[in-house]
Amino acid sequence: QVQLVESGGGLVQTGGSLRLSCAASGRAFSTYAMGWFRQAPGKGREFVAAFSWSGSTYYARSVKGRFTVSRDNAKNMVYLLMNSLKPEDTAVYYCAADGYGLGRSEPESYEYWGQGTQVTVSS
Repeated sequence: QVQLVESGGGLVQTGGSLRLSCAASGRAFSTYAMGWFRQAPGKGREFVAAFSWSGSTYYARSVKGRFTVSRDNAKNMVYLLMNSLKPEDTAVYYCAADGYGLGRSEPESYEYWGQGTQVTVSS
């Protein structure tokens, strides 16, 4: 069992930055792939980024070059640094854990989810 708690969301102006954090509890954190997803009002859950157990990182095309995913296995933490934010990045951002460790982009591949943190980018 893995429990995930996100933090770091908020209101930021276009072009600004935020760093989201996700604290994980449970054993064998380092063997999980950790993903970030987002969901805007009226839309489905969208893949943002993932960090596999082996250290590979994956990004959605819409955020590549602006967002950076990282993890600290010693602290059971995963982060999402978001730069050059745009109004279209406004959404609830979720942290998720994938026990297969692959870092896939499909939400159904992840067994555990946090409660989400709101990110709002004003124009």
